[in-house]
Amino acid sequence: MLKLSLKEGQYVNIGDDIRIVFAGGTGKHCRLLIDAPKELNIARSNNEPDPAKRKDTYYPEPEFSSEAKKQIKQIIWNEKERQKKTQSN
Repeated sequence: MLKLSLKEGQYVNIGDDIRIVFAGGTGKHCRLLIDAPKELNIARSNNEPDPAKRKDTYYPEPEFSSEAKKQIKQIIWNEKERQKKTQSN
């Protein structure tokens, strides 16, 4: 998770299509402007302190084991080599 401090009017781009602008705030409230494609679903949630009560709690994916990472690297390398051979024929 990325934590940022922004001043009023500053923004964050996410990819090429999404811009989040900090429009100011007071106390514990802030105003954000989100410019994104209409087909993108943007959900607003309450800050519920009890994770059990939250329906959409974020849980990060577990890390891959070092053995799995080695296998993935090998698969990618093999695929690149296969593509090189296909292009040279």
